[in-house]
Amino acid sequence: MNWQIQQILRNRRMAEKGSIPQGSGGSLSICLVYPHYYSTAMSSLGFQSVYRLFNEQPGVVCERAFLPDSRELVLYKKTGETLVSLENERPLSDFDVVAFSVSFEPDFINIPVILRLSRIPVLAIERDESYPLILAGGAACFINPEPAADFFDIIAVGEGESLIPLISDFIVGHLDSHRQKLLQAASFLPGIYVPSIPLSTPVVKASAPKDSLPSSSVVITENTEFGNMYLIEVSRGCPRGCRFCAAGFVWQPFRQQQLDVLKDECRKGLTHRSTIGLVGAAVSDYRWLEELCSFIVEEGGIPSPSSLRVDRLTPRLLDILVKSGHKTISLAPEGGSQRMRDMIRKNLTEEQILDAAESVARAGILNLRLYFIIGLPGETEQDLQELVRLVSEVQKRVVEQARTHKRLGEITLSVNPFIPKPFTPLQWAAFCPIDELKRKVAMLEKELRPISNVRLKVEDIHGCLLQALLSRGGRELNPVILKMSEGVNLRKAAKACNIDPFNLVTSKLPLEALLPWDVILATERDRLVAEYRSAMEIIGVNI
Repeated sequence: MNWQIQQILRNRRMAEKGSIPQGSGGSLSICLVYPHYYSTAMSSLGFQSVYRLFNEQPGVVCERAFLPDSRELVLYKKTGETLVSLENERPLSDFDVVAFSVSFEPDFINIPVILRLSRIPVLAIERDESYPLILAGGAACFINPEPAADFFDIIAVGEGESLIPLISDFIVGHLDSHRQKLLQAASFLPGIYVPSIPLSTPVVKASAPKDSLPSSSVVITENTEFGNMYLIEVSRGCPRGCRFCAAGFVWQPFRQQQLDVLKDECRKGLTHRSTIGLVGAAVSDYRWLEELCSFIVEEGGIPSPSSLRVDRLTPRLLDILVKSGHKTISLAPEGGSQRMRDMIRKNLTEEQILDAAESVARAGILNLRLYFIIGLPGETEQDLQELVRLVSEVQKRVVEQARTHKRLGEITLSVNPFIPKPFTPLQWAAFCPIDELKRKVAMLEKELRPISNVRLKVEDIHGCLLQALLSRGGRELNPVILKMSEGVNLRKAAKACNIDPFNLVTSKLPLEALLPWDVILATERDRLVAEYRSAMEIIGVNI
């Protein structure tokens, strides 16, 4: 094997602590693949948890592989080497199973790249018994797997704590079975979707057992986006039910870990890192958050919550964060006007937002990051003007407190276009046209420019278009993904495949439409319809 590729892999292994020793034993060999770069993959708590869960199963040995970064990719293409696992530098084509953990829809495009580098046919229909079984799971796969469904033999729909023991035991018991016989039997398993076999009823999403232990860092390495932290999941799901967010509808019910369990995990984590990253879609709603943060500080550590609700900031929590050395706090009003916040069911008033910003600044944390969504259904120029006015009022309160502390901070506005997500009440809504989004961004840039100490960051609009397309599309997008995996941009790939991506995402979907993700049963449709009607009533639209 090329010595430069070997050196890259060796350096990664040497920088890791906690990786699971791999031997040649085990009746089932699995290569777990994250379809993005190593640094991104090892920042994913879900990926690390799946790695641990597979290796806990009797008879299973699980190694890891990743999308080569640009430097590695040049080496692979130049030398013609096949993609190998990190642990034992074993070709992916030699494993019994290659399992993809897919968190984000745009990573679907990297899957054909990885399979080609592994000398494995991309389409399931082109693979025979000599190739590994190709599995997929992760958030992107149990929200809408259809755009990439033709790549996979089996898709795990739901949470790993339930599905990994089930599918590992099943495959171990069917290793000698003919591939088609194995797939036919797998299609009857709960939470398992076999794309090549027509469904008679939707696949029901599998949830983790109630007594599941929290996910936490397994492999510690500095070569990640959160390399200075030990990550611990404090809760799963969200009790708020914001109408644009899948976390409140797909990951149900809202589950919270017991405080004593998390304290034990924190003690373990502090032997590796001084900062404990507290992870969850609704960390602020964790009922013992103050107690947990206090405990981390008492143990000599630094708590770092991944998200904070405007209406859950307490003086005690702010005091803990200040004493821990926090310089920035992120808050998410999401909607710039009260009308938009009501439409998305954010349940926040302007006064709550302003009071939170002032409290944060008064405590001495003068850098604020505010998250907003633009391009929401029914959004008008007046709503954007309200966003600008709200930011101006936040800035005034922060500056006033900054005088007391005799130093200025910065307010960063992180603005993201609205993306209609499956299994949310706004799944039927349209993605805002590109030209209109650009006009909205230009208007915000102009109006915010005179406000001092305010910086605007806007997510890439064309990247959001791609995410919207992959979120709501079906198998007709498979050829588009294949083209894009070869380096062709979305516009050219769609044109070559005779698909209009703009029409697909910027059109409202009728309530009676059959949706690609209807292959999965993840939440009650009647609830989504009722919430959608309520949202549209707020903006004056009758459904």
